[in-house]
Amino acid sequence: MDNLTYLYGKPNATAEFKSSAEDFRVDEELGFELTGSGEHVCLQVLKKGENTQFIAKQIAKIAGTQARNVSYPGLKDRNAVTSQWFSVPVPIKKEVDFSSLNSDSVKILQQVRHNPKLKTGCHKANHFTIVLRNCSSVSEVLTRINAVRQGVPNYFGAQRFGHNGHNLELAEQLFAGKEIYDKKLRGIIISAARSHIFNQVVSQRIAEFGIAKTMTEEVFLLNGSNAFFKEEISLETVNRLASGDIHLSAPLAGKGEQGVTEQEQAWLAPFASWCESLGQLGLKSERRNMRLYPEKFEVHHVDEDVIEFSFALPKGCFATAVLRELALCQDVSVKNKENNENLAEQ
Repeated sequence: MDNLTYLYGKPNATAEFKSSAEDFRVDEELGFELTGSGEHVCLQVLKKGENTQFIAKQIAKIAGTQARNVSYPGLKDRNAVTSQWFSVPVPIKKEVDFSSLNSDSVKILQQVRHNPKLKTGCHKANHFTIVLRNCSSVSEVLTRINAVRQGVPNYFGAQRFGHNGHNLELAEQLFAGKEIYDKKLRGIIISAARSHIFNQVVSQRIAEFGIAKTMTEEVFLLNGSNAFFKEEISLETVNRLASGDIHLSAPLAGKGEQGVTEQEQAWLAPFASWCESLGQLGLKSERRNMRLYPEKFEVHHVDEDVIEFSFALPKGCFATAVLRELALCQDVSVKNKENNENLAEQ
């Protein structure tokens, strides 16, 4: 991640985040109303210091079903305070008491029936409230906030790639022919490889052209949709970009070149073998918005070396993509984990 191009230049300020779970708050927004009836019970859970899969297993245990039957819109950080939704199948005539899930680190906020189950990515957005501490220059961070409001590169975050990029090492092994039988792990590895290629293409484009300049030929992404089309720049497309009807995008590698420009093919060339492997695994070429706009960005508190702010991001986008344009931020939870691992080895 450190080698990816910064849109507004590399920040001068340094800071720490996730000094405590309370310093990183995430609230999931479904974006639709639950029906109040149906064969699935939906639980809105507030958790602190717990990972999503652990909560899912606990819900399954209480409901008397297998963990794979518990679904949720998205994974949420463990080293944070987060609210998110889970769904579990429960027969209509059966009542299940989930109150035993409550603890010092977990609290059920709502319980509502619904059909169908909550699928991955069904939510609308995530709302973040973040505190940066030990900031070397709060004023330097403040000078960059208005720029960040205009958008940042829509990079996938470091967590997508595993500890020290381990998921990318596994991807190299997978593409070389190693069998990985765990379907969930396999999916994570494939996603990491695709995300890495996307990041590199966006980084290269920003380094050469910036993020706003259009090329003579673009692949435009329709607003609020995964649909895309390739077309030369024109009065119509310029006006549609201005209105927000379409967006500049970058490729999510897969089979098919109908959604890739000639310039992008040049940027993808170093990853040709990975792109071919992704296609052979059945992934189709897709697109992702190249620019990420933090919505409702507000600064709530400023101190000598502390700043607190909040913003909302669409599903599938990473808060760290915003943070990296504000300051050189170190994840304290990762640093603490590495220190503990080093002590254990000694």
